[in-house]
Amino acid sequence: MRFLDQNWRNKSEIEDLRQEVYAKLLEAAYSGRPEHTKAFILTTARNLLINRVRREQVVPIEAMADIGELGVAMDAPGPERIVMARDSLRRLQSALDRLPPRCREAVILRRVEGLSRREIAQRMGIGEKTVAEHITNGMYALADLLFDGPSDARRGA
Repeated sequence: MRFLDQNWRNKSEIEDLRQEVYAKLLEAAYSGRPEHTKAFILTTARNLLINRVRREQVVPIEAMADIGELGVAMDAPGPERIVMARDSLRRLQSALDRLPPRCREAVILRRVEGLSRREIAQRMGIGEKTVAEHITNGMYALADLLFDGPSDARRGA
């Protein structure tokens, strides 16, 4: 009782908690008496308190019946964003298709598949510096194609 009193904030529930601990101890007693009884009782009480706290933190589904009233943004994109995203993907695919084959392969392996320059060099059978040049040239070319003209970085070179 002292443990429950010290570790539970709502003092009116301590009697109920004690009864739950007794019930759990009785269930456990059917399989055998524990070697360290006091430790077993305190662990049972601690686990009961932890479970109570977890249950208190769960929001019932009825309380969240109308999510629209909360004014929280939904995870699902709206129709406009879907159309814009598909259009952007089409433009990117078209720009990728216009790159030289080796340059396109290096860019896709690096930016889409996430391979390192060393892995790309091994896969393509070329040196790492050549891979870096293909990726750099490919990214500049993509920027030119996607943003209608030479990029600012390319002009300065």
